[in-house]
Amino acid sequence: RRARRGCAVSPHPSRMTLFNANAEPKEKRPMRDFLHQFVVGTLAVLVAVHLVPEIKYEKLVDLLLATLVLGALNGFLRPLLLLGCLPLLILTLGLFLIVINAGLLMLTGELVDGFSVKWFWPAFWGALIISIVTLIANRLTGGGRSKFQFLRNRQKEKEKKSGYDRDDDDGPVIDV
Repeated sequence: RRARRGCAVSPHPSRMTLFNANAEPKEKRPMRDFLHQFVVGTLAVLVAVHLVPEIKYEKLVDLLLATLVLGALNGFLRPLLLLGCLPLLILTLGLFLIVINAGLLMLTGELVDGFSVKWFWPAFWGALIISIVTLIANRLTGGGRSKFQFLRNRQKEKEKKSGYDRDDDDGPVIDV
């Protein structure tokens, strides 16, 4: 049997599946993904606890439990809050997300004995730190859905090498 580009040929014709030849296959491993997010979340909360003096935990078990509760709140309550606060999110260009995350961190402090967040501003800074650490850790480990990249403009370098000078910034020109 021959395989065409973009098709995977399996032993039986009814089991033929299509795939993108250029895309990397993403395997679903729920337990590994959960453990990855749990470790990254625990690391992020630990960094926030050490950088913000008003966020405290008593024992390591309290920190782990706070990470689980925060993950559960982010999974179940956060989508409802995002939907309810959609006008504020649009008005503030998404910056209200930090306030929502701070509120969830404060709620975690109320729900978990041995983990405390004193008031709003420490929760705000803690939520910001947790977001940044999670973003960086996910990028470094290749997990999560958060992506960022740095782009630079190489257009001028290419123009200098080619010897062609584009000095037509005056607007559109129609040649007849």
